[in-house]
Formats: sequence, structure tokens, C-alpha cells
Amino acid sequence: MSRNEQILYILQGLVGRSQDVEGAMLVTLDGLPLASALPQGADEDRVAAMAAAALSMGARTTSELRRGSLEQVLVKGDSGYVVIISAGKDTVLAAISNGEAKLGMILYEMKLAARDLARELG
Repeated sequence: MSRNEQILYILQGLVGRSQDVEGAMLVTLDGLPLASALPQGADEDRVAAMAAAALSMGARTTSELRRGSLEQVLVKGDSGYVVIISAGKDTVLAAISNGEAKLGMILYEMKLAARDLARELG
């Protein structure tokens, strides 16, 4: 299996393992999509850019307020969540979920996937 196929396999596994995770994406810190398991119709380029921007803003906010290193960004809408965490040195993992999601389980599954993605990326 190629590296790209393995990365997609990890993302699809994250979506498939949890009823609450409806999509996932691996993004560079510059906002470029590397791999995606988002729902059909999602604009991958736009989602990637927004995820990178949200992570950047979160990092600046935690730094400015002296809250330490950023661990995650959580955005809650009336229909669900967007969760963004680091997945290696230069990439982030973004996942979307429904409004009934169990955030603890999502974060746990995302951390496992992020670890696997970081290992795959070297």
C-alpha cells in the first residue's frame, strides 16, 4: 500500500470506527489538503484553508493569553462539531461530527489516528 493510500485508509478508519465522526481530513499548516474522507459535496480546499486558519488563530490566542501550547481547536455549531488537532510536525487532523457526538470518544479516536498519521508521514 502506498503512503497516500495508507493515509486515506487511516482517515477512513477514523470515520468508520465512530458513529459520531462524519468526515475527516489531513491538512498542512499552510492549509493544503493532503487527504480527505469528507462527506460528498464538501469543498476540500476551502475546508483545509479554514482548518489551518482556525488552528493558527487558536495557537496565537493561547500564546497571547499564556495558556501554553495549543492542543486542539473545537468549533461547535447547532448541527455538530469541528475538531482540529495536531497530526505531526507540519500537519493537522480535522474531523466533523454530529451534534449528539461524545467528544471524549471523538478526541480519543482522533488522537489514535493522529499518532498513526504522524508515524506514516515520518
